[in-house]
Amino acid sequence: MDPAQSSKLSDGIEAPWWKLWAKRRNIVMLMAFFCMQVVYLTRLSLNVTVDAMKADLGQSWDNEQLVSSFFYGMLVTQIPGGFLASKFGCTNVITVGIAGTSVLTIFTPLAAYGGAGWILAVRVLQGMFQGVVFPCLLDLWARWAPPSERTNRVMVTFVGISVGTLKAIVIGELLVESVSWESVFYIFGVAGCLWCVAWFKMIRKSPDEDRSITDGEKEFIMQTLGNAEGQSEDVKHPWKEIFTSTAVLACAIAGFCQNWGLFNTLNMFPTFLKDALHYDLSSAGFLTTLPYVSAIKGLTVAGSLADRLQVKGLQTATQVRRNFTCASFIAQLIFMLAGALVLNPTAAIILMTIAVAMGSFAWAGYVVNLLDMSPKSAGVLMGVVGTFGTVADIVSPVATGSLTASSLVEDWNVVFFVTAGLYLLGCVVYWFLASGELQPWSVEKRARNQQNGLSAIKYSV
Repeated sequence: MDPAQSSKLSDGIEAPWWKLWAKRRNIVMLMAFFCMQVVYLTRLSLNVTVDAMKADLGQSWDNEQLVSSFFYGMLVTQIPGGFLASKFGCTNVITVGIAGTSVLTIFTPLAAYGGAGWILAVRVLQGMFQGVVFPCLLDLWARWAPPSERTNRVMVTFVGISVGTLKAIVIGELLVESVSWESVFYIFGVAGCLWCVAWFKMIRKSPDEDRSITDGEKEFIMQTLGNAEGQSEDVKHPWKEIFTSTAVLACAIAGFCQNWGLFNTLNMFPTFLKDALHYDLSSAGFLTTLPYVSAIKGLTVAGSLADRLQVKGLQTATQVRRNFTCASFIAQLIFMLAGALVLNPTAAIILMTIAVAMGSFAWAGYVVNLLDMSPKSAGVLMGVVGTFGTVADIVSPVATGSLTASSLVEDWNVVFFVTAGLYLLGCVVYWFLASGELQPWSVEKRARNQQNGLSAIKYSV
């Protein structure tokens, strides 16, 4: 059912907007939002403590090697994560993923005292546990989000990324200064364990397994999604069709380009300001938080706008996904280059902040697009796209580091122009290859056979 049609149906729940708990899918969204916070609290725990840890232990470890080892673990489990979600239930797999990450976070200080090798091992394992989370969350929304609310609910979930990052930076630095670097791992790890308990107790993988949902809301969700697509216990993923689909390839390339660009606008931009413009962003106070705050606003606006355009029939799903992704890439390209070339620290920060905000709109495009193409295989598709993105997370730091070894403005310009070229590539590929329609290979063969049989009967009559 398309968003315009599903918006005409009702879940029978009449409650003011502030009574979020009246609708069970809002509880699911809130817990998914906190899930993203836990993911980034545990992921960034080493980032905010590594300097204090090295100073305390008298070590000279390679920061980049320790931090990036996490992504090698993620590279392994994202596609299997989508498969495991359909096999064992997305909520169960998420529980295991977050629990494993949280326990390993708690034991990270012990690993640190054992040496760099132990930290690397822990980080790789953490990445493996976390690799299943994003695919499973998309599988969850394939079962819980009506088409008229699909983008908004995914975007609110992703707001947790920026909130979790902000919390990791602010709380982490506060704990390092006032308590100890070890306390960051203990507190963030325990927070993850507590979340797991609440998640396991409260959230079910689909409305038909949730005992707390009202009959009206369950019927509404099931009716708008359809029982056949994404709700079957025995999901068979069309692997060959997935890996040869140009529409899936478009999303994967978009994911690679987006992650590459975000790395250079969020992670490397402070280094650019310090090395090329001789401006220490750590002394800029609230300016350091602006990109993450702008991302929060961008995600909420993008989610609401994308759904509204479809509900009102102003744009089709394909048009929304293409327009949001490509406009986002072009906007990021423009503001990123402007920020790099202006050579004024304050203006550069503002322009890069706008670039990050506009980047949020891309997620309302190519990420939610996976739910349009194949709800039943959305987790696997997210695994494919996420794997491409993780490759960018691994390659981008190496490429940027090698290009900027001399810390010259001209070298940094090369980095930003390469990133701009990738944004342009992603824009062109996505515009011509992407599709917001349910893909033929996503429909079960028996359903196609039944449909063909009915057509034959009608024709013969």
